[in-house]
Amino acid sequence: MELPEGYNDIDTWPKITFSGWVYNPHVNERGELDVANAYPQWDPHRHYLVTVLTYLKKIFYMKTFGDNAIANTEARDLIRSNPAEYRKMVEKCARESQLGVFINEPGSSLQFKEENECHIALTELMKQKLKDPTTVSRSVVLECVGEAKKIGIERIESKNNDDYELDKNE
Repeated sequence: MELPEGYNDIDTWPKITFSGWVYNPHVNERGELDVANAYPQWDPHRHYLVTVLTYLKKIFYMKTFGDNAIANTEARDLIRSNPAEYRKMVEKCARESQLGVFINEPGSSLQFKEENECHIALTELMKQKLKDPTTVSRSVVLECVGEAKKIGIERIESKNNDDYELDKNE
């Protein structure tokens, strides 16, 4: 979010720019939210940043877009003519955004990694075994972790064997 010089003046809108690609009729190709469309005459005595943030959230829940959605007319026209294809584009955008989470800064002590087979197995086991939060104990959680590790390794080895068989048959 950027507040331009003179932000508290009439018709001086705040600027919201997404850092990644967003496929939405109210967001242009540079990733800028069309704030002026929602607030044609910005009045700092009536409009506040919180209202802009509310609008920002709202654009992701809209099911229809009027002719005033002009920041990305391709997206607006696609949702009107082919909602299923529009949804695919939005899902692609969301997937790309989620993958960006796993791009780690070099040297950072915080490292994000994609979920692996062990994590998936652990989630499944914990959903099965820990249905009652009052029965959760350290030993039960550690037991789930150990079991998940074995299951995850088996799944990885099975996938590797399947890939090897595919390569062999090609």
